[in-house]
Amino acid sequence: MSDAPVSIAEERPDAPEAAELLRQSDAFAASLYPPEHRHMLDMPGLLAGNVRFFVARRDGEALGCMALVRTGPDKGELKRCFVTDAARGQGVGFKLLQAAEAAAREQEMHRIQLETGNLNHAALRLYRGCGFHDRGPFDGYPDDGVSVFLEKRL
Repeated sequence: MSDAPVSIAEERPDAPEAAELLRQSDAFAASLYPPEHRHMLDMPGLLAGNVRFFVARRDGEALGCMALVRTGPDKGELKRCFVTDAARGQGVGFKLLQAAEAAAREQEMHRIQLETGNLNHAALRLYRGCGFHDRGPFDGYPDDGVSVFLEKRL
């Protein structure tokens, strides 16, 4: 591992390295949950005008990604949050979350929400450790006993 800092920048989700992160994200989710419990935003959704897509890099290597989706006049949702196996535990998810929260504030969002699975323990630790609180289902997500719904006021 390099001592170089992690940088976060907005990128296109359909760029080759970003698309590879999304492929790895799909595989990770598939290793944990059956299809009916995976609520992923697809590429057309990620390319929509209400989405900002962030990629974390170190020494030019893509390490993780996160999308911020505007879902209302003053709120957003985090989607496609993923960090590669090799970069987990190095603060990459935290840096992505910081960038997404800063972007949400710039866009005058007053709360951000997310859905993740109950088996994604590292993600749950990150979000709860950064001030996200449990809440009920939102925006049509099913209350399936597998999804965990979180929210943070900004």
